[in-house]
Amino acid sequence: MLPRIFFRRSIGAPIATPLPVSAARSQHDALCGILLMCGGVSMFPFMNAAVKLLGADYPVAQIVWARFTGHLLVMLLVFLPQYGRRLLATRRPAVQIGRSLLMLVSNMMFVVAITRVPLATASAIGFTSPLIVTALSVPILHESVGIRRWSAVIIGFAGALLVIRPGAGLHDLAVLLLLLSSGAYALYQIATRWVSFYDDAAIGIIFTALLGSFVMTATLPFVFVMPRSALDILLFASLGLLGGAGHYLVIRAFQSGPAAVIAPLGYIELIGTTILGYAIFGNFPDLWTWIGAAIIIASGLYIAFRERLRSAAP
Repeated sequence: MLPRIFFRRSIGAPIATPLPVSAARSQHDALCGILLMCGGVSMFPFMNAAVKLLGADYPVAQIVWARFTGHLLVMLLVFLPQYGRRLLATRRPAVQIGRSLLMLVSNMMFVVAITRVPLATASAIGFTSPLIVTALSVPILHESVGIRRWSAVIIGFAGALLVIRPGAGLHDLAVLLLLLSSGAYALYQIATRWVSFYDDAAIGIIFTALLGSFVMTATLPFVFVMPRSALDILLFASLGLLGGAGHYLVIRAFQSGPAAVIAPLGYIELIGTTILGYAIFGNFPDLWTWIGAAIIIASGLYIAFRERLRSAAP
């Protein structure tokens, strides 16, 4: 959702041939972006595993509160020194509030669902959001989507059916919530794309974390359960820290390297969730889940490739 790699070497050229300064700089930036992206997305499987562990004993609202509040603290440390009061200076407050609510709803549905399905399955279904973004960009953003991208969307959802396989033993409500979560996240991405023409990205990040934390804090007195162990306290603290730090590294990755190189690395998350799902919960995806996930990822990558060609066209 690679063209240039980190170095170039022509056949027969000396290994030590120096690159032009601009090319060397570009390759250095790409390498930094790749490392930052890998570091960022590697944190999300640990966060999801912590959510799944906590979900067995604690209310959804408390888990989501920890996620958004910790994220807010990390983002304030990152952006407040640079932006100050401008962090809340949005020119589209209604859109910022709406997209933030979409992210909150998406997270709540994901937390409910992830306690009932394997980590890798939840991650694979979550990767359908780029397909939904493409489909919804036609009626909402009035973008033109050609036959190739529509075909990729249809094939991608066929892959999702392989992962879900109705009647294969997955919790039906959890699967529905995961699909709805992906849909809400897709709408959040579309709203983010639209509001980016008016507000700085940092404003959107803070709005999302602030609104989520505010709403969940209001519910906390009615649902709060005292953590039962030091491990649970650590897991709660890790939700916001891992999510916030991972989000920040992903932002820095896209600032450092070309999006065409960086974006596909987001699918590394599926590897991490598979490893942790097996190591902690004893769940390993079957062959059909792997095939379905591969189809979803391939469809997402193809859509990203077609969009890059479209944006590069004169």
